[in-house]
Amino acid sequence: MTTTRFAPSPTGYIHIGNLRTALMNYLIARKAGGTFILRIDDTDPERSKEEYVDGIKRDLEWLGLHWDRTERQSERLERYHAAADRLREMGRFYEAFETPTELDLKRKKQLNMGKPPVYDRAALALSEAEREALRAGRGNGVWRFKLDQERIEWNDGILGDISIDAASVSDPVLIRGDGQILYTLASVVDDTEMGVTAVVRGSDHVTNTATQIQIIEALGGNVPTFAHHSLLTGPQGEALSKRLGTLALRDLRAQGVQPAALLSLMARLGSGDPVELQTEMADLIDGFDIGRFGSAPTKFDVNDLFPLTARYLAGLPLADVAEAVRDAGVPDDMAEQFWAVTRENISTLGDLGPWWEMMRDGADPVIDDEDAAFVAEAMALLTDGPFDGETWGTWTAAVKEATGRKGRGLFMPLRKALTGQAHGPDMSALMPLLQVVRARE
Repeated sequence: MTTTRFAPSPTGYIHIGNLRTALMNYLIARKAGGTFILRIDDTDPERSKEEYVDGIKRDLEWLGLHWDRTERQSERLERYHAAADRLREMGRFYEAFETPTELDLKRKKQLNMGKPPVYDRAALALSEAEREALRAGRGNGVWRFKLDQERIEWNDGILGDISIDAASVSDPVLIRGDGQILYTLASVVDDTEMGVTAVVRGSDHVTNTATQIQIIEALGGNVPTFAHHSLLTGPQGEALSKRLGTLALRDLRAQGVQPAALLSLMARLGSGDPVELQTEMADLIDGFDIGRFGSAPTKFDVNDLFPLTARYLAGLPLADVAEAVRDAGVPDDMAEQFWAVTRENISTLGDLGPWWEMMRDGADPVIDDEDAAFVAEAMALLTDGPFDGETWGTWTAAVKEATGRKGRGLFMPLRKALTGQAHGPDMSALMPLLQVVRARE
């Protein structure tokens, strides 16, 4: 059975880059009728916060990405230590004591010699007495996994055939000097013991994958399939990493972005398929194919979310937005008419309030100098109301007769004078909702 996982660290809120990983793993599991695990990678006690765990769950629930079970790495530390003991017994795990400064000097020396800047395994030559002396002077060392220095190969679901020479990679640190279990070891143990069969993550993890394949094999586990999606850039190709904090899902939600818009964009962005608004999760699942995604950096523009949101909202009945309409201040007996008029003229539900304020209180008129006399003459011909569906047509016919204006020169100045905007709903439908029309001089 297909089993995937989304494994966020609760050190912040989910951002658009995290979502890409979560969604791909979710869609793969659901399309295969498999299991989707939410795994909280909280082995860092100082940075992990429960408020972020709660925030991650809220964001996924908002999107409709429901998980089958939750796992927490902080509750599995004994499993990681047991795996570490097994690696020690195999001779694949060794303690190293170099300081960051010493490692940096070694890397610089290797680069100057034209060699790959990888760890030189000097710690393997230490005697037990030397290790004890270093522990006494420096404290516990880090624990490194001893790689077999051979080529590591796999067929990547997005990148194709990958081959990495393990000799060009440093033996990875799996346990820090302070005893903290690092991601590389914890992830391998979890994926193996939880039966994860498919892993999708960012292309910045390719080297991690190479080392993890060897660790999985050393521990006797089954190697899952891997696919590494491209990293997101800004709309001009600029690095997005520094802006990810401003692209948290909770912030996009606060801006009025709808889940359907977000999921529709992210399920296709970077693939060979066009972005299409999907309102049903089943359609997203059926149309998803990891093999359709490319390896090139993928441009993401947050502004693309708002037209999709607008299209989604335009298709909703009043019942689905009744609370938002009520919150905008619209009386219940006018809600149906209000929604019918505004539904195709908003980008987010947050636009409903300004529309109602304009209808209720009148707008600050926008009158071009050359239209001032015309608008004043036209306003004098407008009855006091109440207005109905015929008011706009009757009034503009009278204005045309009196002034000789027609077409855009007739309708646009009147729209701007009444609504303060050059675009908006059909004026025949809007007029009955205008509560106040002030005389324009």
